[in-house]
Amino acid sequence: MHFRDNNEVHGNRQDWQNMRRVLGYLKAYKGRALFALICLILAKWANVGIPLVLKEIVDTFTDPTAQALVLPVSLLLAYGAFRLTSSLFNELRDTVFARVRFHAMRQLSNQVLAHLHQLSLRFHLERKTGAISRDLERGTRSVGSIMNFMVFSIIPVAVEFLLVAVILLSQYALVFTLITFGTIAIYVTFTLMVTEWRMDHRHAMNRYDSESNTHAFDSLINYETVKYFTNEALELKRYDDTLKKWENMAVKSQATMSLLNFGQSAIIGIGVTIIMFFAAHGVINNTMTIGDFVMMNAFMLQLFIPLNALGIIYRQIKYTLADMDLVFKLLRKQPEIVDHADANTLIIKKGQVDFKHVDFAYQTERQILSDISFTIPEGETVAVVGHSGAGKSTLSRLLFRFYDVTHGEICIDGQNIQHVTQQSLRQQIGVVPQDTVLFNDTIYYNILYGKLDATREEVMQAAKMAHIFDFIESLPKAWDTVVGERGLKLSGGEKQRVAIARAILKNPAILVFDEATSSLDSATEQAIQKTLQKIAETSTTLIIAHRLSTIIDANTILVLKEGRIIEQGTHKELLAQRGDYWNMWELQQESEKLRTQD
Repeated sequence: MHFRDNNEVHGNRQDWQNMRRVLGYLKAYKGRALFALICLILAKWANVGIPLVLKEIVDTFTDPTAQALVLPVSLLLAYGAFRLTSSLFNELRDTVFARVRFHAMRQLSNQVLAHLHQLSLRFHLERKTGAISRDLERGTRSVGSIMNFMVFSIIPVAVEFLLVAVILLSQYALVFTLITFGTIAIYVTFTLMVTEWRMDHRHAMNRYDSESNTHAFDSLINYETVKYFTNEALELKRYDDTLKKWENMAVKSQATMSLLNFGQSAIIGIGVTIIMFFAAHGVINNTMTIGDFVMMNAFMLQLFIPLNALGIIYRQIKYTLADMDLVFKLLRKQPEIVDHADANTLIIKKGQVDFKHVDFAYQTERQILSDISFTIPEGETVAVVGHSGAGKSTLSRLLFRFYDVTHGEICIDGQNIQHVTQQSLRQQIGVVPQDTVLFNDTIYYNILYGKLDATREEVMQAAKMAHIFDFIESLPKAWDTVVGERGLKLSGGEKQRVAIARAILKNPAILVFDEATSSLDSATEQAIQKTLQKIAETSTTLIIAHRLSTIIDANTILVLKEGRIIEQGTHKELLAQRGDYWNMWELQQESEKLRTQD
């Protein structure tokens, strides 16, 4: 997710398309939306009626033909009724429309999260979590804000303007209409011009806000690394440097807003003063009554008080449209990996996996895999070894279809995985990754995640097979122990055993172990290796390994170097070749001897 630049705020946006999309969220409650609109019109009708009744009351008291002062009871009751009616329909509008607005926000939030889960692994590896979380929060909130502005600010003011225009044109001289709406036109023009000028400051504030949030999230996510290198001061300095820029922009934004507010107040003040002069002149010339004068003043107050707020609303709408555009741009972003229109459900009969002349590159200028061909027969285990960067983990990502191959194909039981649905493919594959990340929930939930409809007995059995049952039972809260964000409350070995239990519970046809025991002690590793060997007897298994001692029983071992298979065979066959595998074995055996001597 990139920060917004000036082009994104002022151009390269699709505001009208976005607004139409927002209106689409009203469909679920169009009856409520229509009723809210009717309430709005009735409230404004009552609001405009208040100055008219006030005029009649004043005229009654100042009527020189009246023989005695009579209390205009009916007019006073009408005045109170109009005020009560205005308040009643305003509150009805708010109550009825609340469901519409909050449902739209909920619908968009669900849509965004679902879409994020559909986007490719490449997007999630490149994203900045802090920035995207802040932008998504603002973007989702912006839909509710736009609806609020429309129903509670823009449309009510427009309706009131229309009603007042009808009254002024039908009952008073044209000059009053011209002055009133001329003032409004000058006010709106001034607001537009100054707001556009000061948008850069506000935009910069948002950019630095997102940037500082990203720094904060990164430092907290990498809390242990920060502590390892005692770089708290560096992280705070980076955070504060960005906040200092934000502070400077915030001050400039406030100064320009004060200028805008003063200009708006000056325009309103001049307009009201002029119209009062004309009204007073009408009273002196007996073309208008004192009631007309009072009514005109009341009309001006009713019009310009919300109009003053409309200046703030306009600025908020500009920012809201920019925020909203971010989330809709994200929704327009197409997933890199999509199911073909005629994709079938993967049918597993044997579980044989075939890599056929596979080439792959994350970027065109850097080839990762070249002409990779091998087969994992039903129920057999193939291990892949090689130095870091050789492309081992890329094989599992391609099999899981996080990426599509550049050339060649990957087949399961003769079915090209690009021609089957991603969901059916991934349901048949269990993965234990090297870097296990757990949900900030209970241990029980994290194991159950492998098979949501599993019984408690099945979960416990999976934990026993992963040799973590006794550890869980020893905890004060046992299975209800919350593991912390990303599983930080557990050790690396404990997290790996939870991941292994989760994969065991899933009971897939194909298993992938990516350095699945790298964080375990030797005794636990040996115990789990026996478990994995037992599971592998009924599953097709791909093991990506660094420690060669963990894969000596594999049916076939592939040695990867610079994205190519340079050796393959059983453990004994590869040692007999005295090639790269033999060198790696010797180095690891020597390291093991030194470690045990220490």
